[in-house]
Amino acid sequence: MSGEVRIEGLVKQFGDNTVLAGIDLELEPGERVAIIGPSGTGKSTLLRCLNFLDRPDAGRIAIGDLSVDAARASKADVLALRRRTGFVFQNYALFANKTARQNLMEGLTVVRGWSHEDAAAKADDILRQIGLGDRGDSYPAAMSGGQQQRVGIGRAMALDAELMLFDEPTSALDPEWVGEVLDLIRRIADGNQTMLIVTHEMQFAREIADRVIFMEGGRIVEQGPPSQIFGNAQDDRTRAFLRRVG
Repeated sequence: MSGEVRIEGLVKQFGDNTVLAGIDLELEPGERVAIIGPSGTGKSTLLRCLNFLDRPDAGRIAIGDLSVDAARASKADVLALRRRTGFVFQNYALFANKTARQNLMEGLTVVRGWSHEDAAAKADDILRQIGLGDRGDSYPAAMSGGQQQRVGIGRAMALDAELMLFDEPTSALDPEWVGEVLDLIRRIADGNQTMLIVTHEMQFAREIADRVIFMEGGRIVEQGPPSQIFGNAQDDRTRAFLRRVG
C-alpha cells in the first residue's frame, strides 16, 4: 500500500532553536527518498514529526487521502497518521520484556486493533520474511544488533504502512551487521514501498534512492537524482559536505 506524500511548511522549534524552518516535500507513490546532511540539521526531527513522535509547530502532512494540520491535530488525527506510517529507529527501540513475535504484534493489536491470533500469524509471517522465522520466542537481549534491527524493520513492515520512515537504520550497528540490514531494506524497496530514509551510508543512498535530499540548517538545500547529487552537486554546501564524508 503506497500513497502520495505531501509535506507543506513543516516547522519545528525546540525553545529558541528552529530545527525545521518550513519544509516542503512531495513523494510519489513507491518513491524512495534518502536524506543526507550534517548532524543536528533536522533530518531525524523531520521523520519524527511526520508521525508526531515530535509534534510539529506548524505545517501540513498529507499521506494519501489523509491530511493533517500540525497546529490543530487531534489525538484521532495523530493516530490516523501513525496508522499510515511505519517507523524504524536507529536504536531498535524494541520492548526488552517482549519476544520478537510480541514486538511485531504490538502495533497490530494496539494501533490496528487486531485479535491476538491474527496478529501472531502476521508476526510469524513477517519473521519468516526477514529471515528470523526461528527466533519468534527470542527476547532482544538474546539477539545480535542486526537481528534486533531486522525485528524493528519487521515491526514497521507488519503495519503495511503507506510510508516507511527509516531513521539512520544502521548507525547503531556493529560493522558486521550493517550489510544484512541494508539488504533487507533493499528487498522492501523492491516491493514498491514509499520510503523516506535518513542515512549516513552514502553508497547505500546512491544505490537505493530515486532521489537524494541534502539538508542543512533545518532546510532542504538541494535535491535531485543520486547521479546529480553525488556527481554534480550544484550548491557549495552540498559539495563541501560530500567532500567531508567522502
